Amino acid sequence: MSIAAQPETPLGAAQLGRVHFVGIGGVGMSAVARLLLGRGLAVQGSELASWPVLDALRELGATIFPTHDVRNLAGVDTVIYSTAIPADHPELVEARDRGLRIIHRSQALAAAMTDRDTIAVAGSHGKTTTSTLTSFILQQCGADPSYVIGGVLAGTDTNAHSGTGTLLVAEADESDRTFLHYQPFVAIVTNIGDDHLSAYGTTEALHEAFQQFTASVRPDGFLIACADDHGSRQLAEHARQQGRTVYTYGQSADADLRITDLTSDAQGSRYLAVIDGEPAGEVQLPMPGEHVSLNSAAAALTAVRLGHEFSRVAAAIAEFPGVGRRLEHKGTVDGVRLYDEYSFHPRSMATAIRTMRQVTDGHRLLLVFQPLRMGRTTTFLEDIATALGAADDVIVLNVFDASTDEGKDDLARQLVQQIPLSDRNKTYAASWKEAIYEAVDRAAQGDVVMTMGAPPIGLMAPELMAALHARAGQG
Repeated sequence: MSIAAQPETPLGAAQLGRVHFVGIGGVGMSAVARLLLGRGLAVQGSELASWPVLDALRELGATIFPTHDVRNLAGVDTVIYSTAIPADHPELVEARDRGLRIIHRSQALAAAMTDRDTIAVAGSHGKTTTSTLTSFILQQCGADPSYVIGGVLAGTDTNAHSGTGTLLVAEADESDRTFLHYQPFVAIVTNIGDDHLSAYGTTEALHEAFQQFTASVRPDGFLIACADDHGSRQLAEHARQQGRTVYTYGQSADADLRITDLTSDAQGSRYLAVIDGEPAGEVQLPMPGEHVSLNSAAAALTAVRLGHEFSRVAAAIAEFPGVGRRLEHKGTVDGVRLYDEYSFHPRSMATAIRTMRQVTDGHRLLLVFQPLRMGRTTTFLEDIATALGAADDVIVLNVFDASTDEGKDDLARQLVQQIPLSDRNKTYAASWKEAIYEAVDRAAQGDVVMTMGAPPIGLMAPELMAALHARAGQG
């Protein structure tokens, strides 16, 4: 396969001038906005939804417009958009008419990366947990990195930080090829699955893009790859053939950081780490799941190869507070344990559900699931249904897709029909109120209720808790 040329040198952050984000409240957009604010830029943006992150951006000096209006562009030098923004958005149309600089979110992030040693985390699954763990470990080791991640580090209420150190940890999104804009010092690849084929067309094209990403790593840098994943392992072998420095992690016998004696239960995960063939010590992670252990190994190996002592790295992992919407425990009410999980791809859904089985301790697992996007749900309908069938009860909401209102309920009903559970153990809910009623009616003491899927459902937990309090006569 051919390897593309190195990406063009990105603009420096100072060259962006006054920036305007179209839809500043999104997870990725708000993170880059925070980073640019930390670099001293004048930042503003438009946002219709009242996301909690907006108050934090205002406190940092950002101007937030509650409407999408061409008048918002007064005095702007650069307009930043994301893949979710349509080309005919009025602010983008006006920006083109005015001849303003228009760049994708990833290009703005690349600008923020200039004069930083970037650690770019890519992969079909596990990017957010791995990038968050990497950031946290480096913080605990005294490096104070900047970071831009796809989730919220528990206890911080933020998904970005402008640090005093030279390191910058960022998720590198392969879904729309934007990870090719970066020139990282370190690249981490967790796995390569057959996702985003609508953008790539073929599995071969997807793998070639990851090879291009690897080729963009600085000559003095290195690649961290999972030895247990076939696609990631192939990528590591290709990178070595190209003369790149590569380190691997996993349970495979030849991994540079080998995981042995892995156990996982409701209290978390534990394993022994063997680095370069020598026992390094035990790792205790206060989160369950083999996949989370692999993510922690990727972060640990990165920190060790950057020169940090393994003992400090392991101590940091033991204190990891978790990531918002990644098997996040929201609370326990009337004996019912509530969790929230971001997964909507069938592979990550199946992994999350399998991990939650380690938490239920023999009790029932009830899912409240909201599919994300019509096209994705249609493509993976059968696989999503199969993944959901591993729960005891499933409640499905309408598909969340900001681009259309047509067919959402019909597709959700089709999904329910295909879930391999009895009719009494699966249902379609036309509204949040109905979903909450069904969940509270079905959940008994000791059971686990987990909301899962599209971003809005991550806000359901407080209402579920209130309904459970009411059921118990506590509110």
